[in-house]
Amino acid sequence: MTTNTENQGSSLDIVKWGIVILLLAVAVVGNQMYSEASVVVRALGVIVAFAIAGFIALQTVKGKQALAFARESHIEVKKVVWPTRQEALNTTFIVLAATAVLALILWGLDALLLKIVNLITGV
Repeated sequence: MTTNTENQGSSLDIVKWGIVILLLAVAVVGNQMYSEASVVVRALGVIVAFAIAGFIALQTVKGKQALAFARESHIEVKKVVWPTRQEALNTTFIVLAATAVLALILWGLDALLLKIVNLITGV
């Protein structure tokens, strides 16, 4: 009995996703076909079509899972301890200094190896 319920939900979800794709296609094609119409009207039509498609997509199992994931992600982002501006600047300067030092070391090593190769090959 559980399998039958899942299959009905799955087939209904397929229909819903088909409607979502159709709405998005209509929005894109309609925007192209009515290119002579006002930009505001076309933009409003596309926004409405996308909103309806999004609402229908959220009624599916995958849509509900995506919305739950987005809510959980938002909660997790609130838990992150973000660095202060000064900490970010200090870290940035440390990275830049380390990069500059490493670049100078590699430049010197390259020049040294070039001299050694020139001595060996006689060029």
